[in-house]
Amino acid sequence: MDFGFTLKPESTLERTVALTRQAEAAGFIAGWLFDSHVLWRDPYPLLTLMAQATERMRLGTCVTNPGTREPSVTASVLATLDELSNGRMDLGIGRGDSARRVLGKPPTTMATLEEAIRVIRALVGGEHIEYEGTDLHFPWTKGWDLPVWVAGYGPMALAMTGRVADGVILQLADPDLIAWFVGQVREAEAAAGRPAGSVRVQAAAPAHVGDLADCRERTRWFPALVSNHVVDLVNKYPREQLPESLTGYIRDREGYDYLHHAEVGSSNARFVADDVTDRFCVLGSIPDHVAKLRRLADVGVDQFNIYLMNGDEEGVLEVYGREIIPAIGATAAA
Repeated sequence: MDFGFTLKPESTLERTVALTRQAEAAGFIAGWLFDSHVLWRDPYPLLTLMAQATERMRLGTCVTNPGTREPSVTASVLATLDELSNGRMDLGIGRGDSARRVLGKPPTTMATLEEAIRVIRALVGGEHIEYEGTDLHFPWTKGWDLPVWVAGYGPMALAMTGRVADGVILQLADPDLIAWFVGQVREAEAAAGRPAGSVRVQAAAPAHVGDLADCRERTRWFPALVSNHVVDLVNKYPREQLPESLTGYIRDREGYDYLHHAEVGSSNARFVADDVTDRFCVLGSIPDHVAKLRRLADVGVDQFNIYLMNGDEEGVLEVYGREIIPAIGATAAA
């Protein structure tokens, strides 16, 4: 299993660079940024700084969307960043959540998302394509291979991911739910004639080491964030088509204030119980982390992406680099 981390673009520029350097030295292979341009800083200038501060780490958005970012613009910035980083950019993309909703707009459609993936990947790769009736081509790009990770939970999103994506981003760390989602991706791969395992699996969730009660309070915001996507699923699909372990916890949800999105201690999380926080995150002692990460690896997770935004971020990177990543690496070697 590989390790990545995601930041909210809210820290100073200096701290963002310092965390990125620390993560690469600790053995993290991927650095990601949220893309919600009203709530936080724009991610692309920060990705430029992160690329200049690292040598090996892959970098990208977790996640952007095709509504607030027009696809040809996204393709141009990623092709430029590939040139700057010598081909180390990834695209994490979804239908859109906070970036769209704070503008009073809903997520985009799955068809819009799939078309955006086609356009962005092709333009970064130096291809000629037709988009909205016009032939497009970047004559200046070197033709980079852009890995595309799709964030989504629903049957339509997972089917599309299995057809066209290089990776899936699953925003939770519940091994049973991950296994259920991965099964759908593998079925979609097979239906599209792709080899099994073509789509890499990323579990993206907070991780915090220490006293369990403190860990829970620092990360309870995360199941509240996930609940926005669960509500969309429940409104679209019959509940019997979705696991109770995914949908059951939103029954007491009263609403969500995006001005306190992904915020430790936010009132958005009042309805989230301890057991849900425990399932969705990676919490507790170092042995607790190692045991859960091994379970995630067993159900097919290729990259664990820590949502590094719960306080003591430097400490989390330090203990993962010193204790946890080596322990998971030793397990894989054995």
